[in-house]
Amino acid sequence: MIEKVNPAHPDKIADRIAGAIVDLGYKKNDNCKIAVEVLVGHGVCHIIIETSECFTKNEIKKIVNRIVGKIKLDLVVVKQDKHLAYNQSQEIKCGDNGIFKGVPLSKEEKELSNISKFIYDTFKSDGKYILDNKKLIICQSNATTESLKKLYPRAIINPLGDWTGGINVDTGATNRKLGSDMAQSVTGGGLHGKDLSKADVSVNIYVFLKAQELNKEIKMCCAIGDNKIDNKPYSEIVKIAKEYISNIGGFEKFAEWGLF
Repeated sequence: MIEKVNPAHPDKIADRIAGAIVDLGYKKNDNCKIAVEVLVGHGVCHIIIETSECFTKNEIKKIVNRIVGKIKLDLVVVKQDKHLAYNQSQEIKCGDNGIFKGVPLSKEEKELSNISKFIYDTFKSDGKYILDNKKLIICQSNATTESLKKLYPRAIINPLGDWTGGINVDTGATNRKLGSDMAQSVTGGGLHGKDLSKADVSVNIYVFLKAQELNKEIKMCCAIGDNKIDNKPYSEIVKIAKEYISNIGGFEKFAEWGLF
């Protein structure tokens, strides 16, 4: 049983904004440190950024306007805490405590991922989808039940009727759709709005990829300041995660669908 939400869902819009800001941070400094929280909806986008880099309000506004259109921006940018900065000053070390689990994707999870991406490519609006064995539930905004029934005649479609969705009727927050991002690999930490020194990003990606490669569940933990995880230098874990992010087109693209 698995649920996916698409990139137009308000929570994913928040993730995408956060991801785009992280992309901007890496354009400024290939070793940037950044953590972004976004709350967006009903005409306002609230953003808090803790970072080693300098951002102007105009730079952030361009990102927000590109993703959601013109909207009021409430922005706070603060320097990364000096103690956290010192932890990373000499070498790349783990940026946080964490427990992590990677689980091979099931056939059902892969199937729903493909279904949700196809529906999103067709309608390009807010939607969420569940597959439970053979039961498919489609809640897709700005699409008629009739048009969806033509695509998926056996599905349960918009049980409460047709709807509009989006940030004018709902709010979105970063890292609120972990199940959609990580399937059964969900633990405590979210994937989005953080640089690669953060274990929530790099180690989650690493254990997920390792689980797919070995086709078995992988569990591990780390402490802030660790320079080795899974008998590998933490810098190597970061490199693996960075290659993954680069291959899919950056942190904003990563935020669209998560790990699958």
